[in-house]
Amino acid sequence: MIDAIAATVEKHGAACRELSRKREALRREKGELERHTVFLGVLDELLAGVEAKTGLDFIGVTIKDPAAMEHLMRLVARLTDGKFEILTATASDGTVIGLITMAKEQSDKVKRALSAEHVPELSLPASFKDLSFPEKIRRMKDRLTEVSAEIAVIDQDQERFARRWLSIYRRVREWLDDRLSILKTTAFVHETGMCFFIHGWIPSADVARVADELRGRFGGKVVVVEKQILEQELERVPVALKNSPYFQPFELFARLLPLPLYTSYDPTTFIGIFFPLFFGMMLGDAGHGLVLLLLSVILMRRFKGRGNIRAAAQILFISSLYAVLFGAFYGEFFGEFGGEHFGFRPLIAERRTAIVPTLLFALSVGVMHVVLGLCLGVASAIRRKIKREALFKLLNIFVILCLVVLFVSLFAPVPRLLTRPIIVTLLIAIPLLLVTGGLMAPLELVKNIGNIISYARIMAIGLTSVYLATVANQLAGKTGDIVTGTVVAVILHALGIIIGVFSPTIQSLRLHYVEFFSKFMEHGGRRFEPLKKG
Repeated sequence: MIDAIAATVEKHGAACRELSRKREALRREKGELERHTVFLGVLDELLAGVEAKTGLDFIGVTIKDPAAMEHLMRLVARLTDGKFEILTATASDGTVIGLITMAKEQSDKVKRALSAEHVPELSLPASFKDLSFPEKIRRMKDRLTEVSAEIAVIDQDQERFARRWLSIYRRVREWLDDRLSILKTTAFVHETGMCFFIHGWIPSADVARVADELRGRFGGKVVVVEKQILEQELERVPVALKNSPYFQPFELFARLLPLPLYTSYDPTTFIGIFFPLFFGMMLGDAGHGLVLLLLSVILMRRFKGRGNIRAAAQILFISSLYAVLFGAFYGEFFGEFGGEHFGFRPLIAERRTAIVPTLLFALSVGVMHVVLGLCLGVASAIRRKIKREALFKLLNIFVILCLVVLFVSLFAPVPRLLTRPIIVTLLIAIPLLLVTGGLMAPLELVKNIGNIISYARIMAIGLTSVYLATVANQLAGKTGDIVTGTVVAVILHALGIIIGVFSPTIQSLRLHYVEFFSKFMEHGGRRFEPLKKG
């Protein structure tokens, strides 16, 4: 059966490749011909005005600058002693097409002169080089029709092949998957004359259920034993992401990353906690948040059975709630519209005027996020019994916190007795970093500090959102008409909402993937694939 399938696939593959090769060659030829179609109509008109006389030759030229036509006519007149005729027309792209008629014995001399003057001769496909100029034009039009017809025939052949064989190949694929599943399973099965033994991986929570199922079905003749995972097996343990209903939608973002090792952490929980927070901090507009909230509800109802779309809608729903919350903190409802018309006031600070506090808040969030990542890295290193790495990351945390205190001392009164010991401690800690992290330790510390500074993007993108909303309101107000102003406001606010979805999403994920997960995540996990017959 397998040999028959292989032979059929090889035969069909060769036939399909040949059809695709022919179609691609025809497509390229059609593209080359179509590049000249801009001139075809013009050339037809010009040739229609030229009498079909023997002993004449034709040269087609393209001229971008109409002013050069007079120079061209003087040149050709001098070379042919005035025995020529030139007809011109303008193509749809503005190029001037000239058709020069002269005696055949003079055409080579004229062509050489045109080339020396850098007047481009109208180039037609090389396959028509042995034809006269009028025949080239007619043949090009005919060939374009022929190529289109040949491509249509190949498309019909491919469609006919697909209709006949696609369903058969799908069933064969399913059968092969079943056979492969059985073959894979045999690697985990051992059999003797008295018993059989199957070993594999199963989620711990399912062990009791499987044991009860087998006990009930086989009357105790099949026994399930849960083995303890040995330390040398930890890197081989398959991974399955399993989270509570709140965090499950965020697995959509976690799946964009390679799977973590079994000994590492599931990134889903961290994304579920911090992604909506960062999103809300960046968007921070209650009006935009409410619009997105309504949109997410519509999407969740519309795509109940579509896993990824529904998950994205659920993420949008949660993130929109944070946007509404931070909109209340910032006092933003479609920018300043809520404040001017409904008395909407900030609970904490107005971002447009409190730029420095907003920046400091974003950097504070960055310190917390990066330090948390380093703490998880310390825990991971300890669990893997890599003490030197654990100490290195612990020293990084200590140095970062000391630098934060020194930075705060520039803006807030800090006792001098506290500042001096911190500086001395830093002078001691930095050499220890070199001992534990090697020569690259300072660069790693600088990278961590740079990671923290990159959280300033939360403030920057948030200000962009504010100013887009402000511009929308101001432009709408300057129209002087309620209907026009409303249309302008709706369009610009819709643009702001679109940008307010994509930009915070991309930047929030970047803060997770680059700045946060790099501190503790270990990738390279193997996906858990249950033994089953499809």
